[in-house]
This record gives sequence, structure tokens and C-alpha cells, in this order.
Amino acid sequence: MGTSSFHQTLLISMAVLATMVGSAVGGNFYQDFDLTWGGQRAKIFGGGQMLTLSLDKTSGSGFQSKKEYLFGRIDMQLKLVAGNSAGTVTAYYLSSQGPTHDEIDFEFLGNVSGDPYILHTNVFTQGKGNREQQFYLWFDPTKNFHTYSIIWKPQHITFLVDNTPIRVFNNGENRGIPFPKNQAMRIYSSLWNADDWATRGGLVKADWSKAPFTAAVRCGEARIVVFLHDPTPHASPRHGEFANGDWQSNALDANARRRLRWVQKNFMIYNYCTDLKRFPQGFPTECK
Repeated sequence: MGTSSFHQTLLISMAVLATMVGSAVGGNFYQDFDLTWGGQRAKIFGGGQMLTLSLDKTSGSGFQSKKEYLFGRIDMQLKLVAGNSAGTVTAYYLSSQGPTHDEIDFEFLGNVSGDPYILHTNVFTQGKGNREQQFYLWFDPTKNFHTYSIIWKPQHITFLVDNTPIRVFNNGENRGIPFPKNQAMRIYSSLWNADDWATRGGLVKADWSKAPFTAAVRCGEARIVVFLHDPTPHASPRHGEFANGDWQSNALDANARRRLRWVQKNFMIYNYCTDLKRFPQGFPTECK
């Protein structure tokens, strides 16, 4: 199936590397990921270098990593669908399992032609989320590949777009704020129907005359650098992504702080920490 025939196309270029003995993987979908739902709507081909996810009115589809990870940097290069993507959500996220699960979310909320995507982020700790921040992007994410990253350290979680930080969630356990650091998580990606809420709160529905919507996913040069266990001072990661000092640091450098302020001032469209209607009795502790 050629990409020219897709009603919607998402391209994710990714590979996986890890730092512990026996944990390195090569970014092959057969070897490193499982198709988890959607039946024949999810397909692997090209020797494991290409995967397609499809969404129709009956079901979407998704996949997950075979392994679980505890801390690391995850980079995904995505080229989002052009045209009318209203009602659809393309997601990539980390999650553990169970009622007290942890989760770190990137979700891309589709929109009608000509309107921008909304980048939706959230952090769950011990089964509790409700920490949403949403952004417009400062570029058209349907024209070219862009890199969306999660840096998950014991000290903080940083969300980045093209290596520009857009959000930081700090470890506030010393203030009684739960932080995801004890549960290993898998990597997930999916294409699914969320037209009950995704576009203008569910007012704009998916145009099923254009179904099936299809996402193409391919392995490539981007990489995921992960730790399977809490890194120690003697466990230096490969390729220099995480020097030992980086794992001890809890601060962005001056340039990164400027970029973070620029994004939040100009492109943030929702922040739960400023939603008085939602928290009339006072904002959550981490907002203070």
C-alpha cells in the first residue's frame, strides 16, 4: 500500500537502544513491538521496518513495546496527517498497568482542514491524571517530520518538540506530590476514534466518508535511549545522551528556560494550573 493512497498519513521514524547488557534492540517492529489491538487494521511489512495503523468506524489500532523501561529519553519523529483529521487522536505515550498506573502522554488531537492540531500532554501518577496542558505548534506538523521527546528522569519529566522544552513536571515528593519513578512502563502508540471529545469538545465529528484513516509507522534513524533500571553512577549510557551529571541535574540551562517560557507564553492554550473553575477550592499542590 503506497502512502499516496492514504486518507491520513502519520509517519513515525524511530529505533530503540538501551544501556543494560542484553537490552539493546534495533528498531525492528517484529523484534521490538507487538500489535495489540485492531485486528488486521495493524500490519507490519518491509522486513519489520514499516507498520501501518488504520482507523475505521468500527475500530482503531495500536502497538506496544515488548519491554518495559524505567527512566530514559524517548524520541519519535512524526509527520501528522493533513486535511480533515477531526475526531481522531494519534497518541504516543508511556504507561504501566493497573489501577495505580503511571503514564506520560503525548496526544495529537485532530481538527478540520485548515485548523491547527492541538498537542495534549498529561502526567498520571498512581492512577491519577488531571494534569493536562495543551499547546498549538509553531509550525505545520503535517508538512515535515518533527521530533517529539519525553525525558523521564528521577528528578523530573520534560516534554520537548524539536528539542525545545514545552513542559516540565518536577519531582515534588518532598512536598507530598506523587511522582512516577517506581513503575516501569511500556511504549505505546495508537490511532483511535475520539470524536466524543477530541475536536471542540466533541462538537466536530470524524468524517467517516474518508475512512479508513491510516497511519504509517517506520523504523529509522531516530532512537530511544532508555534505562531498564535506575541508573547508577557507574552505568554510563551509550552515545552520550545521558552523561552521569545529566542524571543528577534537575534544571534546564538558560537557553532551554528561555525557550520554555517562549512556548508557554505564545503557544500554550490550556493549563490545569490556571483553571479556577476546575479547582475552586485551590489549585493542586504542584501548581503552587
